[in-house]
Amino acid sequence: MKIPDANTTFPLEHYNKLCYLKNIIKNPNIIVGDYTYYDDFEDVQSFENNVKYHFDFIGDKLIIGKFCMIASGVTFIMNGGNHLTDAITTYPFAIFGGDWQNAMDGKSYPTKGDTIIGNDVWIGHDATIMPGVTIGDGAIIATKSVVTKDVEPYSVVGGNPAKAIRKRFDDDKINQLLELQWWHWSIEKITKNVQLLTGNDLGELME
Repeated sequence: MKIPDANTTFPLEHYNKLCYLKNIIKNPNIIVGDYTYYDDFEDVQSFENNVKYHFDFIGDKLIIGKFCMIASGVTFIMNGGNHLTDAITTYPFAIFGGDWQNAMDGKSYPTKGDTIIGNDVWIGHDATIMPGVTIGDGAIIATKSVVTKDVEPYSVVGGNPAKAIRKRFDDDKINQLLELQWWHWSIEKITKNVQLLTGNDLGELME
């Protein structure tokens, strides 16, 4: 038995357009789980370039779970892109210094916290994830969607702004899957059950 190694950068032989993402990440504020892959039409090293406005001094994190599938062109907008929205102007005077350097004294730019992607999440080509969003386990984000608010587990969303299209399963089955959390099993147990995981008989999987 040969189990794919989560610490391999390029798990597909002779193909360098798909990587296990955690193995190329350099930014400590981007945290990625095992076996999550990123597929890029040109260069997988583009991933961190697609995490926009992710400034160290803000400290927000992009947290991505295990076994996620992230397509080429997916963009994450982080909190550094936020401007004042309840002031007279949204213009960021203070960043230009000089006589404007104190423009933000006693004020702060809005932040929506960390961006969290659950486990077994599929994010389609050219989707955009806005700051502070949580995407639940098992969700699917359609191509070119703009996700502006939290996504329920095992739901399919699409559009701009992204809206719920359907649930992948009924509520009982979703609750069972969330309790099962197969992505936290040992890789040996996952490997033993890949035929069931790629099927639709949840009862047999839970036995």
